[in-house]
This record gives sequence, structure tokens and C-alpha cells, in this order.
Amino acid sequence: MRHRLPELPAEAMSSRTSGTRARSPAERLEPTRPPARPRRVRRSREPRKSRPFLRFINGMLTLALVLMLAVGGAAYVFDEQIDAPGPLQRTRIVVIPKGDGTQEIAARLEREGIVSDRRLFIAGYLWTKFAAWMGNDKPVQLKAGDYEIRENASIRQVVSLLSEGRTASYKVTIPEGLTSHQIVERLKADQNLSGDIEVVPPEGSLLPETFVVQRGAARQSIIDSMTTESRKLVEKAWAQRRKDLPLKSPAEVVILASIIEKETGRNDERERVSAVFHNRLRQNMRLQSDPTILYGIFGGKVAWGRSIMRNEIAQKTAHNTYQIDGLPPTPICNPGRAAIEAALNPAQTKDLYFVADGSGGHVFAETLKDHNANVAKWRVIEKDMRAKAPPPAAPAPSTDTQATGAPPIQGAMPKTRAVVRKAPPPADNAKDGAKAAPAPASTWAPTNTPATQPKQ
Repeated sequence: MRHRLPELPAEAMSSRTSGTRARSPAERLEPTRPPARPRRVRRSREPRKSRPFLRFINGMLTLALVLMLAVGGAAYVFDEQIDAPGPLQRTRIVVIPKGDGTQEIAARLEREGIVSDRRLFIAGYLWTKFAAWMGNDKPVQLKAGDYEIRENASIRQVVSLLSEGRTASYKVTIPEGLTSHQIVERLKADQNLSGDIEVVPPEGSLLPETFVVQRGAARQSIIDSMTTESRKLVEKAWAQRRKDLPLKSPAEVVILASIIEKETGRNDERERVSAVFHNRLRQNMRLQSDPTILYGIFGGKVAWGRSIMRNEIAQKTAHNTYQIDGLPPTPICNPGRAAIEAALNPAQTKDLYFVADGSGGHVFAETLKDHNANVAKWRVIEKDMRAKAPPPAAPAPSTDTQATGAPPIQGAMPKTRAVVRKAPPPADNAKDGAKAAPAPASTWAPTNTPATQPKQ
């Protein structure tokens, strides 16, 4: 009885999952296991009723997705084509005339070798136009003009260039020393410009410069720009002038500057030439400038390179400074910036004369005696130049000689605008106490230097 184990309660025995008795005392001491989970009986689901509307929506969404993928792929491929380098091998200018439509422009670009296919260009243009409309950007429209197309330009670049109207720039250069008539004729002969100039501007009112304009720019707009720039320059220079100058108005500044412009083409001489004329004006001496003779006879149509006839010096005109006192009534050309500045900033000298030195410049003198000595030196140089120069071809008969019946001044050579003249004796040698005429301010010599050649 001592080793007898206690009996388990009946409920413990009945709680075993197996429903059998324990086979050993140790098994009786183990905790009872929970009963096995009952198997769930699956019930067959009833088939759902078909819904046509949902199937339609599902199909539409699928179709939309497919279309979006197709359009996206096509757009990617199309963008690659219009961004691809074009067939143009080197930069060139293409002219799009006014009135040409999209078809004509595309055909022209294909013909010029700028695009490979006109249809692709039209498609690229329409695509760019649609994209600008969708993005609420500036409308895209092809414009007429002259355009500089760079090598291998893509269709997109060409469309952008033509729609923005970025036409090719063009330089218009107007040299100093031309008359207003000559400037107008020069602009009319330029085929890169458009429009007409109805009225020739007043002499000296244009500022010669280089203007960067668009090809096809209006000629009148260039004239207007030259007039505006000239007025601004003269007004600014006049406000900064020296107060001791014998010039009374900005108009006289331009007149004197035009004479300086035709007297010398060297930058290092303009202020000294200006001083000669200022000194003569202060002493009431006639300027005696040869270019004023030619302008007085021929006006704006003057040929600056022609020789001066002997009888033309004595011909009385409103501009001939051998026959009038002081400045002529108008300029004789359109001076540049340097000449205008020199007219208001003469050198501090007492010079009254100058003569060519044979090297393209001039030698200056304060007295008539020194001036005559300089002329004699020039005669030697001139003689040596004539001896070394090859014999000139027989020139055609001069229309000036036929018109006047007078031979040219002795010593004159072809393609010059002035000649050497011997200066008259001083006033104290004049007979009967009469005052002798002053010597010319400039004794010009025929050379092939910029100082005496006409400015083209």
C-alpha cells in the first residue's frame, strides 16, 4: 500500500483526447492535450452574375493604356528624328521670301539641302506648334527673312530659328568723307537692304560708322540711325568744347570737321591740321582748302579724285574758300568721329601752312618763308617720284578739260585731288602798298598716300 499511486480524478481521465486510459503513472501526470481542430467543411460558392458595364470599363482602360504606350513610343521616336543632325554640311544663308506658306518653305529647305524630307519638317513644325499651344507658350509661326543656318542643324533648331525671326546679322560700313548723296547711292546699291530713301539728308548730318543690322533691313532706318548718332555726338562734343575757339555753333563744328576730313586721312595729323584752320580763322585769313573748290563746283556728286583746273581756283562759288572769307555755308562731306573731335580740340601750335612730305603725311610751318622752303623740298621729292614712276597709260580725254577749255595746273598728276602751287610773296613785297593775298593753308602734292587719295 505504501507504493500505491493516488488515483486520478475521473474527469482527468476522461479529458484525454485519445479517450483511452493512461498506460503508465508518468503518462497520468502529463498535462492533457487540447482536442484536435475540427475540419471545416468547404461550401461551394455560387457563381457571380456577370456585369457588362464593368467589363466595358475594364476594356476601355486597357485600350487607353495601350494607346498611351503606343503614342509615347511614337513621340519618343519622332522626337529623336526631329532632333537628329540635319544634312547641311556647312553654314549657309537661306532666304525665306515674304508670302511663302509652310509647304513652300518646307520645299525650299529641302531643295537647299537643309532638311532631308519636307514632310518630316512640316510634321516637326506642327508638333512644335501643338506643344507651344498645349504649354500656353508663345505661338509658333514661320517668318520670312534671311537666316544663317548652321551646319547639321536639326529640324527643331530650324523651326525655332524661323519662328523666332532671328534673321542673319549684316554689317553696313559707311566710310568717312562721303557726301550725303554718295552715302544714299551706296545704300541703294546694297542688295542686302530693302526699301527706298526718298530724300537725301542735309550735308554733314550723317555719322559714318559700321552698323550691324538684319539682312533685309530698311535703308531709311540706317539713315535715321546715322542722323541720330551724328546729332548726339555733336551735341556732346560741343558741350565739352574749349571756350577760346573761333567756332560759334555746332553747325560750324561740322563744317570745319568736314574740311579736316578731306584734308588728311592720318589720325596723328588731324589736330594739327585743325590748328592751322583755327589760326587762320583767328587772323581773318582765308582757309584756301582745295576740297572746297571741288564741292563748290559739283556739290554732293563730286568726284574727290579728280584734278583741279587752274580756272576752277578762281571760280566763285559759295564753298570755294579761295574766294570766300571764313567757313563755307555747309559741310562738304560727312565727317567721322575723329574729325569732329579734332575740330574742337586743335593742337596748340601757331602753324598757318602745311605741305605733303612724300611719306603720306604733311610738314607744317608757321611762316611763309618756312612754307616756301618746305614746298621746294617737296618739288625735289616730286621730281624723284616722277623719275621712278612707270610711264602712265594714255588717259581718256577729260570731260573737265573739254568743258572748260583750260589745261590742268602744271605739276598735277592723275588720281589726285589737289596740286602743288607756289606760294605768293609776303605782303611787304606787294606793289603800290596793296596787300598781297595770303598763301594757301595747304599746298597739296600728288602722291599715292591716304592723305591725298579719295576715300572710298
